[in-house]
Amino acid sequence: MIRIRTFLLPLLLFTLSLLGSFARAAEEPLPVEQAFRVSARAVDDHTVEVRFQIADGYYLYRHRFKFQAEGVTFGEPAIPPGKPKKDDAFGQVEIYRHELVVPVPIVAGKPPFELEVSSQGCADMGICYPPQKQSFTIAAAGADGGSGGFLARALGKSDAPAASAAPTAAAPADDGHDESGRIARLLSGGSTATILLSFFGFGLLLALTPCVFPMIPILSGIIVGHGHAITKGRAFGLSSLYVLGMALTYAAAGVAAGLSGTLLSAALQNPWVLGAFSLIFIVLAGSMFGFYELQLPIALQSRLSDTVNHQGGSPGGILLMGALSALIVGPCVAAPLAGALLYIAKTGNAALGGAALFIMALGMGAPLLLVGVLARSALPKPGPWMEGVKRAFGVMLLGVAIWLVSPVLPSVVPMLAWAGLLVFSAIYLHALDPLPPHASGWQRFWKGFGVLALIAGAALFIGAMAGSRDPLQPLAILRAQAAGAPAAAETKFQRIASVEELDQLLKTSTRPVMLDFYADWCISCKEMERFTFADPAVAKRLAGFQLVQADVTANNDADKALLKRFNLFGPPGIIFFKPGGEERQNLRVVGFQEAEAFGKVLDAAL
Repeated sequence: MIRIRTFLLPLLLFTLSLLGSFARAAEEPLPVEQAFRVSARAVDDHTVEVRFQIADGYYLYRHRFKFQAEGVTFGEPAIPPGKPKKDDAFGQVEIYRHELVVPVPIVAGKPPFELEVSSQGCADMGICYPPQKQSFTIAAAGADGGSGGFLARALGKSDAPAASAAPTAAAPADDGHDESGRIARLLSGGSTATILLSFFGFGLLLALTPCVFPMIPILSGIIVGHGHAITKGRAFGLSSLYVLGMALTYAAAGVAAGLSGTLLSAALQNPWVLGAFSLIFIVLAGSMFGFYELQLPIALQSRLSDTVNHQGGSPGGILLMGALSALIVGPCVAAPLAGALLYIAKTGNAALGGAALFIMALGMGAPLLLVGVLARSALPKPGPWMEGVKRAFGVMLLGVAIWLVSPVLPSVVPMLAWAGLLVFSAIYLHALDPLPPHASGWQRFWKGFGVLALIAGAALFIGAMAGSRDPLQPLAILRAQAAGAPAAAETKFQRIASVEELDQLLKTSTRPVMLDFYADWCISCKEMERFTFADPAVAKRLAGFQLVQADVTANNDADKALLKRFNLFGPPGIIFFKPGGEERQNLRVVGFQEAEAFGKVLDAAL
């Protein structure tokens, strides 16, 4: 335990100092283009609308606004009343916070033209910015392809991705059902304390998703691998190291993804990496079953005997296992993660975005700390029970190994693997052996459990051989065949592989279009297929759409270009378009969504 403390204490101090630097960076004044986001568009030939997005803790002066354009005469801007303020520099003034929309009437002239917007603002911390002038290209109403987005190129730069030939490049202007957009706005406008508390809550919610479930047997196996002598304090220390490794990796990989536009975890989702990691768990499971012991050479054992056991239980090893688990075991892109990455990509504020991701990962890991301590508490005293517990965790680790490689294998292979795991586990639980004459209650219980495992394994095997590819309903295909009805039809998508293919399809579309970003290694994508798209009410609504799918499993240059086009960092992500190709910018879906909520989005998109 002393070695754990000596390793954990410096790491905790480093983590606290890192969070402190994040907080200090977040409290520093924002660059003017981040504090005051300005965009403009032509509502019609007679009005220009200028929108100011003002960060929390900042404000703009009413009397410092000015709008002008060469060859164009403007009327009096319809600036709404502001909040009165006694200002040391200007006396009694009116100011604006959060958001301001200013309609500017056009008296003479019409778009297109270059609009120059002048403004000035300050921060509550006592810093005032010099007057700013920003130029915007104002196109005629509808000349932007009908995207409805703001054509804002302030000082030659755009707050959204540069516009392209298709109307899909702009980031969402209205969040609506777009959870990731709302979270990005929270980061840009909320206080530091609110942001960090919110992301910790997001992490707790994500802990209940399949992205985190595989980590439970991994951590439990580490604790059990230390044997019955491990204390609760040591179990908590080991669990903390695992969670810290996961959190630091989420923050670092998230910041890198936000700045580069590519998720590292997506690059790791290939057969070689997943196969190697799966093999590690198979080897660890074999050690749990007692087939062999994993140990370092004697020379190193004598030096690290207190910190290394046969399950790779050194503090550094557990920290590394947490890091690898974050990258490989749980690469889900949920709305909070997507929102933080979008914020980092747009603003370049890696400090606040990284802190939010770190806190989110701590929230995801909080239940794992409880799992680690409970795994220790559940350990019985030495004896036959101890071997039984270790073997149970060995089975769990084999399940994790199957889980990892399932996305990159033909669907029949994982079904057969699950069937084999259940059948062999049933045999070890004496499902096929007669009970002794005076069997105890526990013997009867475990035999019953073994019989159930045997039946489930047999059902999976029979279903796989009959052509079923649904491990949750392996015999549904037999029921359908017996009734003379076809099996439930899968949602049919038209596949596209490049931005050019998408542009061509959107130009010729006569129905609303739903674009689904999918990958074989994406757990949430499989959930959407299995639970959301297959829902009868959702399937009925989907019939009104032209369904298009971008398979980004390979994560090649074309896949990255498609993701970047929509400010996405990985699947799942669903984008909606009107007939003719105009994006429904307020209806994005990022991450898994239940059928009922998704149905409401579809209703709004039709």
